[in-house]
Amino acid sequence: MLWTAGEIAAATYGIASADFAATGVAFDSREVGPGDLFVALTGESTDGHRFLPQAFAQGAAGAIVSVDTPHPHVRVAETFAALNDLGRAARARMAGTVIGVTGSVGKTSAKEALFAALDRSLPGEVHRSVKSYNNHTGVPLSLARMPRDTRVGVFEMGMNHPGELAALTRIVRPHIAIVTAIAPAHTAFFPDESAIADAKGEIFQGLEPGGTAIVPFDSPHRDRLIAAAAPYAGRTVTFGLRKGADVRAVEAMRLPSGASFVTAKLGERELSFTLSQPGMHWVSNALAVLAAVEAAGGDLARAGLALAEMGGLAGRGLRFMAPAAGGDMLVIDESYNANPASMRATLAVLAEEPGRHLAVLGEMRELGDASPDYHAGLAEPILAANVETALLVGEAMAPLAQALEGRIEVMHVADAATALGRLKDLARAGDAVLVKGSNGVGLSRIVAGLRGAGDAIGDRMGVKT
Repeated sequence: MLWTAGEIAAATYGIASADFAATGVAFDSREVGPGDLFVALTGESTDGHRFLPQAFAQGAAGAIVSVDTPHPHVRVAETFAALNDLGRAARARMAGTVIGVTGSVGKTSAKEALFAALDRSLPGEVHRSVKSYNNHTGVPLSLARMPRDTRVGVFEMGMNHPGELAALTRIVRPHIAIVTAIAPAHTAFFPDESAIADAKGEIFQGLEPGGTAIVPFDSPHRDRLIAAAAPYAGRTVTFGLRKGADVRAVEAMRLPSGASFVTAKLGERELSFTLSQPGMHWVSNALAVLAAVEAAGGDLARAGLALAEMGGLAGRGLRFMAPAAGGDMLVIDESYNANPASMRATLAVLAEEPGRHLAVLGEMRELGDASPDYHAGLAEPILAANVETALLVGEAMAPLAQALEGRIEVMHVADAATALGRLKDLARAGDAVLVKGSNGVGLSRIVAGLRGAGDAIGDRMGVKT
């Protein structure tokens, strides 16, 4: 039992029509399962109350509504406010440790790695936000889903405007707050990268008294983030690859499998472990995870084992073999999101793979007036990755196509469907293919098309995608 009707009514200042008990919470009627509480949110384009019959047909135990309905419900003045209130109530009754994660890149990957690392010691007692539920609706939903006996909760928080993280972190109230990295992202809404750092640093404003701030040491914005944390944190811990970081990689060696062997120094202690995910950006993520595990009092040795066994996440590094002319090719699925920093990081991963290198790259969005320069700036990392053919998707990729003209083979297409057709004609056995772009470009459709007969490496490792 997650919530009773009485608890929901008390948390949301609502009135219950009947006694019921919910075992889950959802605001998307398509995701409602037996025993769930359905929150009928009202938005600009749709009204969740329209889907009450569907939700109850799928087994909903009750609903939060703002209009009359014959179904078991708690009626409130406004359902979005009620969802926030329910999230706050879940946080208030949770007696364990709460960890908040943000950053321009790596926050979902770090959140999943942190969950795996902590769950290794506390199986079934660690809760985290699913998917990328990190905004004004996803965060309170993730909190509302947290079981009452949770020992550790891990919550991802995102933003694309100043002030958004300040609001979210005061709901989450973390004991430990992590900033993974600062990079150009959503630059259409910020004057410069320092302003992005300031907005990410808002996560520290919600820290519980005596809480721990975890900051990237190698970032040019390190001191800015440390200053942002100072009024709120009892302790600030840095992580990175350079000397001076509190949690530092003293060795990071790529293995033939593509994994990395890492020796990390945490104060006077050292931990050596294999990191299954390739790339130096993942080494940085792992250091942030270890810093958080230590701050939470977790078992570092078991965390190292969990990092060795992690599979790739769909859209964020999942690897699978797909059919190509003459055999199979390796596909690296980074289709969920992209900005200049993450593009460079994943192209560096592609560079380490054997075989011919192909890159299917979708345009990067929300980069503002600097967008043409950011796109053209990918030419050098593409060449450094020994990409033989670049399939570029979207109008904003035109400056990159021009920068690469005459240097490698370039195919600039309008949409993902066209890119998939071109890739199938082009690919052959032994190729390594990177698929990466902003989510709105729809490159996940390319991945879905290739995975039809593919064998996901993450699946083989028991990871749900």
